[in-house]
Amino acid sequence: MPPIIADKAQFWIMALSLGALTFLLRFSFLGMIGNRVLPPLLLKLLRYTPMAVIPGLVAPAVLWPAATGGETDPARLAAALATVGAGILTRNALAAIAAGVITLFGLPLLIG
Repeated sequence: MPPIIADKAQFWIMALSLGALTFLLRFSFLGMIGNRVLPPLLLKLLRYTPMAVIPGLVAPAVLWPAATGGETDPARLAAALATVGAGILTRNALAAIAAGVITLFGLPLLIG
């Protein structure tokens, strides 16, 4: 199978093009708006962006971790549930992280 990128020039053209497009996408929202006041509804919706992105980043690592060859690991599932549960109960991010870490490293020690 031939390589997708044939030579160094093609690689650098692609890398610089993707970098420029990424910059333009971000600048279109951040730079063009500048000092304008955003509508209250948009500000309210933007507050939830991190909580919408984090599950998409974490779910593959919990459900199909590379460390187990893509097999679901009960310790990772338990740690994810402990993290969510502690976060809901305490409303404290550090307590949620601590509960997840303790579960992730402690559960395999308990069950052998």
